[in-house]
Amino acid sequence: MAAGAPAARGHNDAITVAASKAALAGTFPGYLGIELIEISGALVRGRMAVDRRHLHPGGYVHGGCWVAFADTVAAWGTMRNLPPERGFTTAELKMNVLGAGRSGDLLEGIGELLHAGSRTQVWEVRVYKIGSGQAEAQPAAAGAQERAPGPPKRPADGRLVANFICTQMVL
Repeated sequence: MAAGAPAARGHNDAITVAASKAALAGTFPGYLGIELIEISGALVRGRMAVDRRHLHPGGYVHGGCWVAFADTVAAWGTMRNLPPERGFTTAELKMNVLGAGRSGDLLEGIGELLHAGSRTQVWEVRVYKIGSGQAEAQPAAAGAQERAPGPPKRPADGRLVANFICTQMVL
């Protein structure tokens, strides 16, 4: 868990990288090519390789794709931190896009749990652009889902391009 991160109210060991692959197939986030590469108590990492389906007519990543990507990362963190019998919905979200994304870019989202209460969770997802043309060169690490405690690490070759905060309402 990240230094200073809140303790989760529940924990669901069934929420894993492998489970996300199966669950995302045939869904909106799955159609967008969003993949989770790490899921632990207070941290989630996801990737999205940008191609034509993510772009608005001007050739840059559509605002809805930025939000869908970050919200998917936060959602899997939320599920990991709830007992299996509980659900949630996104109650509020805010996205600041700080840079543009184009076809060929690889985006990596790092989600961190900021608040874990009995009725809400608050997540921040920082989105980094890894670079142009690197989508095939950096596949997800096989089996990567748990990591040593400490603050989330910025990708070595990444540049912050968006910041997302959301409140998840526990149902």
